[in-house]
Amino acid sequence: MTARDVVICECLARDGLQHEPAHVPTATKVALIDSFSRAGFARIEATSYSHPGHVPAFADASEVLRGIARPPGVAYKATCPNQRAVDRALTDLLAGHGADELSLLVSATEAHTARNLRTTRADQWHRVEAMAAAARGQVRLVGVISMAWGCSFEGAVDPGRVAEDAARFADLGADLVTLGDTIGTATPRSVASLIARVRAAAPDVIPVGHFHDTRGTGLANCMAALEAGCTHLDSAMGGTGGHPAGIVYGEGFTGNVATEDLVNLLEEEGTATGLDLDAVEAASRACEAALGRPLRSMVARSGWGLSRRSREAADA
Repeated sequence: MTARDVVICECLARDGLQHEPAHVPTATKVALIDSFSRAGFARIEATSYSHPGHVPAFADASEVLRGIARPPGVAYKATCPNQRAVDRALTDLLAGHGADELSLLVSATEAHTARNLRTTRADQWHRVEAMAAAARGQVRLVGVISMAWGCSFEGAVDPGRVAEDAARFADLGADLVTLGDTIGTATPRSVASLIARVRAAAPDVIPVGHFHDTRGTGLANCMAALEAGCTHLDSAMGGTGGHPAGIVYGEGFTGNVATEDLVNLLEEEGTATGLDLDAVEAASRACEAALGRPLRSMVARSGWGLSRRSREAADA
């Protein structure tokens, strides 16, 4: 496997597509995921087992997982919002085409839990405990904490609560815990502080930084996370995804950090991503073609940075 200093999980196929207004065919999703695999992503968020009636974009979850190529060294992740989703995931796993990782979801605040999950934090944790018990030992578990840096309903979030949630996920067998900047209020200082709290409270899990670029701080927050010892980051091609701006807690543009821009920054800084930049560029173009519009990556418009251009000139 290519050496890398940071593991980027490409999230377009799930987080990026979850609120797209136009239907994306199953074959297109499979082709995009395969393009991410060819680019060298070690982790790819492939789909969600959400109820098809609630999130029709992922009614084809099983078909997508059945159709993708599975080169060695690549882990494919699926989101499971409830026990029924875990049951479906385990059925696919038994059939030989399941996900390698399952994401289990909580929110750091009561208000967002009520709005997004229609329950209380206590009840959601009871559900997660049952889900983890069912899946533990069969797939890699990923805990996800939404509103980790701030909530549009409750404002500032106690970092101690987030650290406790991370430790609770560790006790349930999660190997990774994703910290979600759901409304894009994190700053480099708050990122460094929370990563330190989480690493101290849950030293056996890998923290994953998942930043939305709502206020233009996404790349800076990624770098702060890395400097704080966080070696895993989420991003999505073209800055797609996030949560929809039209819902109650939406605040303008809410997309993820653009993968192309993150990869460019890391490589320019001398941080190895283990990715084939030509293949990343090809995947970026394929994503724009699939969604039928230019996306929000600056690198997609301007090209790679100087060190990449220098290497290309030397090879010419």
